[in-house]
Amino acid sequence: MAKFEVRFDGDVCKGCGLCRVFCPKGLIGMSSHIGSRGYSPAEMLDQEACVGCRACSLVCPDGAISIYKEDAA
Repeated sequence: MAKFEVRFDGDVCKGCGLCRVFCPKGLIGMSSHIGSRGYSPAEMLDQEACVGCRACSLVCPDGAISIYKEDAA
């Protein structure tokens, strides 16, 4: 079964929350820390539950989200 890792670039994310709204599993939240641009960036709440649908990455206006697939042996 494939496992996915979602990474948010806190230096690019402006905290708009679109990724959170569009995640079909509700796995994205907003961080409590303030990033270098003065915003609270998005963060993954449950990496293990991510199905790799890429909805968050596709809707991000800043290209701050990267998704990596790792195949389990």
